Amino acid sequence: MNPGHGIRHEARRAVHRTAPWVERLARMGYAAKGSIYIVIGLLALRSALGQGGRATDSRGAIQEIGTQPYGQLLLWALALGLVGYALWQAVRATLDPEHKGHSPTGLAKRIGYAVSAVVYVGLALTSLRLALGQGGGGGGQAEEDWTARLMSEPFGQVLVGAAGAAIIAFALFQFVLAYNAKFMDKLDLSGRQARRHDWVERLGRAGISARGVVLAVVGIFLVQAALYYEPERAGGLSEALRELAHQPFGPWLLGAVAAGLAAYGLFAWAQAAYRHLRVD
Repeated sequence: MNPGHGIRHEARRAVHRTAPWVERLARMGYAAKGSIYIVIGLLALRSALGQGGRATDSRGAIQEIGTQPYGQLLLWALALGLVGYALWQAVRATLDPEHKGHSPTGLAKRIGYAVSAVVYVGLALTSLRLALGQGGGGGGQAEEDWTARLMSEPFGQVLVGAAGAAIIAFALFQFVLAYNAKFMDKLDLSGRQARRHDWVERLGRAGISARGVVLAVVGIFLVQAALYYEPERAGGLSEALRELAHQPFGPWLLGAVAAGLAAYGLFAWAQAAYRHLRVD
């Protein structure tokens, strides 16, 4: 018997045994991710309407959730969900359940899943620290700090510019995805009412488009930081939202993107309920 075949067979059996747990955690993860985007969108929308909201990022949204009634309990649940989402992204990167393969495009997507796993582990730790009363840490100047560190390395300026260009390219892909609605192929809405299907599709289109807008702005920030060798030009989601507010018709633009981000959160909830999560 081929030893390698036996190892692969045992690996597949292990995946089959753990798949139900992975699926439950992944669905919790999509729900947690959606909750964060809904809070980000609602806070930005209140800011656009002049009702005291603010432009914030994922860490700021987690902090906001912690201030709500039963905030500590919500933070514990959020931390567990974010760990679940990170686990699912790690599974997508390593076990390749969606068969992205080893082509350049497939590998790029799987690397993206791995990066996402690391990011969501960090967000889970933020939620956990807040639940334990230890403060959320990070935030604020995080993008500027890592940009400055990277630009101090050999070829760092080129790498920062390339990262910005990659984010802009990914943002453009988001617009294409929103247009062709390919994301619906990953959802199991068979047998559901057509109206429910249409609403999920609308939420996906609006949310993915809004996400593409803010990602494009973040990418432009990085390209500018590289071109002018000014790390302080780098910014994340909160800076992107504030930049939109300063444009012509800023409140309207910010309001539209904020509503779209909230829609993306609702779409993530739909993913928690209907997404295909086969691990075998």
